[in-house]
Amino acid sequence: MSATKATHRVWRLGADIDTDLLAPGHSMKHGIDIIAKHCLEAIRPDFAAGVQRGDVLVAGPNFGIGSSREQAAAVLVHLGVTAVIAPSYSGLYFRNAFNVGLLLLTCAEAETLSEGEQIALDTTAPEIVAPGRKRLACEPVPGFLMDMVRAGGLMNQLRQRSGPSAFKKAPDA
Repeated sequence: MSATKATHRVWRLGADIDTDLLAPGHSMKHGIDIIAKHCLEAIRPDFAAGVQRGDVLVAGPNFGIGSSREQAAAVLVHLGVTAVIAPSYSGLYFRNAFNVGLLLLTCAEAETLSEGEQIALDTTAPEIVAPGRKRLACEPVPGFLMDMVRAGGLMNQLRQRSGPSAFKKAPDA
Protein backbone atom coordinates (compact mmCIF):
# COMPACT_ATOMS: atom_id res chain seq x y z
CA MET A 1 0.00 0.00 0.00
CA SER A 2 1.79 3.11 -1.20
CA ALA A 3 0.80 6.31 -2.95
CA THR A 4 -1.57 5.65 -5.79
CA LYS A 5 -3.89 7.70 -7.87
CA ALA A 6 -6.71 6.40 -5.69
CA THR A 7 -8.30 9.02 -3.50
CA HIS A 8 -10.21 8.48 -0.32
CA ARG A 9 -13.12 10.54 0.99
CA VAL A 10 -12.68 11.95 4.50
CA TRP A 11 -15.25 11.47 7.27
CA ARG A 12 -14.35 13.90 10.10
CA LEU A 13 -14.83 13.11 13.76
CA GLY A 14 -13.76 14.86 16.92
CA ALA A 15 -11.45 13.85 19.73
CA ASP A 16 -11.92 11.00 22.22
CA ILE A 17 -13.93 8.68 19.96
CA ASP A 18 -14.49 5.69 22.21
CA THR A 19 -15.12 2.05 21.39
CA ASP A 20 -18.75 2.30 22.51
CA LEU A 21 -19.40 4.81 19.72
CA LEU A 22 -17.81 2.49 17.16
CA ALA A 23 -19.41 -0.74 18.42
CA PRO A 24 -22.32 0.22 20.71
CA GLY A 25 -22.91 -2.04 23.69
CA HIS A 26 -26.56 -2.63 22.79
CA SER A 27 -25.51 -4.29 19.52
CA MET A 28 -22.66 -6.44 20.87
CA LYS A 29 -24.82 -9.56 21.20
CA HIS A 30 -25.09 -9.62 17.40
CA GLY A 31 -22.64 -10.37 14.61
CA ILE A 32 -20.46 -7.81 12.91
CA ASP A 33 -23.03 -7.12 10.17
CA ILE A 34 -25.56 -5.87 12.75
CA ILE A 35 -22.94 -4.04 14.84
CA ALA A 36 -21.85 -2.23 11.65
CA LYS A 37 -25.33 -0.79 11.16
CA HIS A 38 -24.94 0.99 14.51
CA CYS A 39 -21.34 2.20 14.07
CA LEU A 40 -21.06 5.86 15.16
CA GLU A 41 -24.87 6.24 15.20
CA ALA A 42 -24.79 8.36 18.37
CA ILE A 43 -22.67 11.09 16.72
CA ARG A 44 -22.93 10.41 12.96
CA PRO A 45 -26.27 8.71 12.22
CA ASP A 46 -25.44 8.96 8.48
CA PHE A 47 -22.14 7.10 8.75
CA ALA A 48 -22.98 3.39 8.50
CA ALA A 49 -25.35 3.87 5.56
CA GLY A 50 -23.17 6.45 3.80
CA VAL A 51 -19.60 5.22 4.18
CA GLN A 52 -18.17 3.64 1.05
CA ARG A 53 -15.34 1.18 0.51
CA GLY A 54 -12.12 3.20 0.44
CA ASP A 55 -13.28 6.06 2.66
CA VAL A 56 -11.13 7.16 5.61
CA LEU A 57 -11.95 8.39 9.11
CA VAL A 58 -10.08 11.44 10.37
CA ALA A 59 -10.33 12.14 14.08
CA GLY A 60 -8.84 14.10 16.92
CA PRO A 61 -6.59 12.69 19.64
CA ASN A 62 -7.36 9.55 21.68
CA PHE A 63 -9.17 7.58 18.99
CA GLY A 64 -10.42 4.22 20.27
CA ILE A 65 -10.37 4.94 24.00
CA GLY A 66 -12.58 2.80 26.21
CA SER A 67 -13.03 -0.92 26.44
CA SER A 68 -10.93 -3.41 24.53
CA ARG A 69 -13.54 -4.66 22.10
CA GLU A 70 -12.05 -5.96 18.89
CA GLN A 71 -15.37 -5.29 17.13
CA ALA A 72 -14.69 -1.54 17.38
CA ALA A 73 -11.91 -1.98 14.82
CA ALA A 74 -13.45 -4.91 12.92
CA VAL A 75 -16.62 -2.93 12.22
CA LEU A 76 -14.63 -0.31 10.28
CA VAL A 77 -12.99 -3.05 8.19
CA HIS A 78 -16.43 -4.57 7.60
CA LEU A 79 -17.75 -1.20 6.39
CA GLY A 80 -14.80 -0.80 3.98
CA VAL A 81 -12.89 1.97 5.75
CA THR A 82 -9.34 2.07 4.33
CA ALA A 83 -7.67 3.84 7.24
CA VAL A 84 -8.12 5.93 10.36
CA ILE A 85 -5.99 9.07 10.62
CA ALA A 86 -5.58 10.72 14.02
CA PRO A 87 -2.91 12.36 16.20
CA SER A 88 -3.08 9.53 18.77
CA TYR A 89 -4.82 6.24 19.59
CA SER A 90 -5.60 4.12 22.60
CA GLY A 91 -2.91 1.43 22.90
CA LEU A 92 -5.47 -1.38 22.99
CA TYR A 93 -7.32 -0.03 19.97
CA PHE A 94 -4.05 0.38 18.07
CA ARG A 95 -3.19 -3.28 18.47
CA ASN A 96 -6.73 -4.52 17.79
CA ALA A 97 -6.91 -2.45 14.60
CA PHE A 98 -3.78 -3.94 13.06
CA ASN A 99 -4.82 -7.42 14.21
CA VAL A 100 -7.98 -7.13 12.06
CA GLY A 101 -6.17 -5.43 9.16
CA LEU A 102 -7.20 -1.80 9.75
CA LEU A 103 -4.52 0.76 8.91
CA LEU A 104 -4.00 3.49 11.50
CA LEU A 105 -1.94 6.51 10.51
CA THR A 106 -0.67 8.73 13.30
CA CYS A 107 -0.60 12.28 11.97
CA ALA A 108 -0.12 15.35 14.16
CA GLU A 109 -1.90 17.50 11.55
CA ALA A 110 -4.86 15.14 11.00
CA GLU A 111 -7.36 17.72 12.20
CA THR A 112 -6.44 20.05 9.32
CA LEU A 113 -8.26 17.69 6.93
CA SER A 114 -11.87 18.52 6.14
CA GLU A 115 -15.09 16.54 5.85
CA GLY A 116 -15.56 15.23 2.31
CA GLU A 117 -12.04 16.12 1.19
CA GLN A 118 -10.39 13.66 -1.24
CA ILE A 119 -6.93 12.56 -0.09
CA ALA A 120 -4.29 10.07 -1.20
CA LEU A 121 -2.26 7.91 1.19
CA ASP A 122 1.43 7.20 0.79
CA THR A 123 2.40 4.59 3.37
CA THR A 124 6.00 4.40 2.18
CA ALA A 125 6.77 8.05 3.10
CA PRO A 126 4.43 7.89 5.17
CA GLU A 127 2.29 10.89 4.40
CA ILE A 128 -1.14 12.08 3.36
CA VAL A 129 -1.48 14.00 0.13
CA ALA A 130 -4.35 16.47 0.43
CA PRO A 131 -5.87 18.74 -2.23
CA GLY A 132 -3.48 21.34 -3.56
CA ARG A 133 -0.69 18.75 -3.11
CA LYS A 134 -0.39 19.66 0.59
CA ARG A 135 1.52 16.83 2.30
CA LEU A 136 0.98 15.87 5.92
CA ALA A 137 3.67 13.74 7.53
CA CYS A 138 2.68 10.65 9.50
CA GLU A 139 4.64 8.55 11.96
CA PRO A 140 6.25 5.50 10.35
CA VAL A 141 4.25 2.26 10.53
CA PRO A 142 6.52 -0.72 11.32
CA GLY A 143 6.87 -3.18 8.45
CA PHE A 144 5.38 -6.09 10.38
CA LEU A 145 2.19 -4.06 10.99
CA MET A 146 1.95 -3.07 7.33
CA ASP A 147 2.33 -6.77 6.47
CA MET A 148 -0.67 -7.48 8.72
CA VAL A 149 -2.75 -4.79 6.97
CA ARG A 150 -1.81 -6.13 3.52
CA ALA A 151 -2.77 -9.65 4.63
CA GLY A 152 -6.14 -8.49 5.96
CA GLY A 153 -5.23 -9.02 9.61
CA LEU A 154 -3.18 -11.30 11.84
CA MET A 155 -5.27 -14.45 11.35
CA ASN A 156 -5.15 -14.12 7.57
CA GLN A 157 -1.40 -13.57 7.79
CA LEU A 158 -0.98 -16.73 9.88
CA ARG A 159 -3.13 -18.70 7.41
CA GLN A 160 -0.97 -17.49 4.53
CA ARG A 161 2.22 -18.50 6.32
CA SER A 162 1.00 -21.86 7.65
CA GLY A 163 -1.31 -23.07 4.94
CA PRO A 164 -5.10 -23.01 4.72
CA SER A 165 -5.79 -25.88 7.12
CA ALA A 166 -3.69 -24.51 9.99
CA PHE A 167 -6.19 -21.89 11.08
CA LYS A 168 -9.69 -22.54 9.90
CA LYS A 169 -11.82 -19.44 9.58
CA ALA A 170 -14.85 -19.48 11.85
CA PRO A 171 -18.20 -18.89 10.16
CA ASP A 172 -19.49 -15.32 10.50
CA ALA A 173 -21.86 -14.93 13.42
